[in-house]
Amino acid sequence: MKAIRLIQSGLPLEEQEIAAPPIGDGDVLIQIMAAGICHSDAHYRAGVSKAEPLPVTLGHEVSGTVEKVGADVRGFRPGDRVCVHYLVTCGRCLSCQSDCEQFCPTGQMIGKHRDGGYAELICVPERNVFRLPDEIPFEEAAVLMCSSATSLHALNKARLAPGETIAIFGIGGLGISAIQLAQQFGAAEVYAVDINPRKLALAERLNAIPVNACVDNPVAKIMELSYGRGVDVAVELVGLPLTMRQAVQSLAVLGRAALVGLTRETFAIAPYQELLNKEAEIIGVSDHLASEIPGLLDMAKTAKIDLSRGFIRTMPLEAGAVNGALDRLEKFGDDVRVVITP
Repeated sequence: MKAIRLIQSGLPLEEQEIAAPPIGDGDVLIQIMAAGICHSDAHYRAGVSKAEPLPVTLGHEVSGTVEKVGADVRGFRPGDRVCVHYLVTCGRCLSCQSDCEQFCPTGQMIGKHRDGGYAELICVPERNVFRLPDEIPFEEAAVLMCSSATSLHALNKARLAPGETIAIFGIGGLGISAIQLAQQFGAAEVYAVDINPRKLALAERLNAIPVNACVDNPVAKIMELSYGRGVDVAVELVGLPLTMRQAVQSLAVLGRAALVGLTRETFAIAPYQELLNKEAEIIGVSDHLASEIPGLLDMAKTAKIDLSRGFIRTMPLEAGAVNGALDRLEKFGDDVRVVITP
C-alpha cells in the first residue's frame, strides 16, 4: 500500500510502498477515508517533538471504514464507518484505569510511535475505534479526532464554567473548534487572538471577538475589552513563548491559562504580579481522553460544533502536497485544517 513516511527528522516526508499492516485477534483494520494534517506533524518532521522509531507513517487524525476485524472483535464489522482515538495504550495500568491514558508507560501515539494515517490502511486495537455517525463526513471526523478533541480536553482541564470569559490564542484547527466548544460550555465572551486576517474573519463569523495581534497588543486589547478585568480562562494553541506569556498576562483574578501548543523554548513570568497576586494557574494540556470522544461526536452529530463552513481543505495522498501543507503550518499560513483524502 502507499504511505507518506518520515524517514529522517529535518527532511521532507517520502512516499513509499509498504506492506499492509498485520491484524491481530483484537484489532480492527481500517481503510482510511480521511487523515488530518496537524501542526504536531510539522513538529515531528522538524524534530521539535521526536517521532520514533523511524521510518514511521505520520498522521494521527483518522477516519474511515472497517476493512477487516480480528477474531476477538465483537463491536465492529466490515463496512462500518469509524474514527480512531490516537493513543494506543495497555488499558490495564494505573493511568489507564484512572482515565489518564495519555500517561500509560507503554502507550504509543499513532503517527508518532507507530504507523499512522498518511496511508491507505491502518490497524489499531478495537478499544481505539469509535463508531462514526452518518451525519458526520469523514473529513470532519478526522479533524474531530485531534483538533476538536484536544480543544475539548483543554477546556475541561481549564474548568471553563458558564458565564466565564475566555481568550483563545491561535485560530487554526484547534482554535476554530475551541471557539465553538467554549460557546457550548456557556462562555459569556470569547476573544479570538491571531495575526492572520482570514482566520480572524472566520472567528468573527463564529461570533467570537477578534483581536488582531498585528494591530494591537493582545493583552492590552483584552484588558480594554474586559474593562480592565481580564479573562477567566486563556487557552494557548500556538506554541510560542510570546503567546504563552500573553495568555498568562491576560488572566483575571483566579484565572486559568491552559497551554496546549508545543515548543522547546521557555518563557518568563512575573510570579507575584501575574500569578501569586491573582491566585492564577498555569495548566499543562497533554492530548485528550478516549472518554471525551463520545460526547464530542454527539455535539458534531447535532451541529453544536460545525466544521463544514470552509474550514477544511482536502488534498491527495501525495508526498509533495503533504510536505507543502506542513511547510505552510510551520509558517502559520492561511490553512485552518488540511485533510488527506486517499
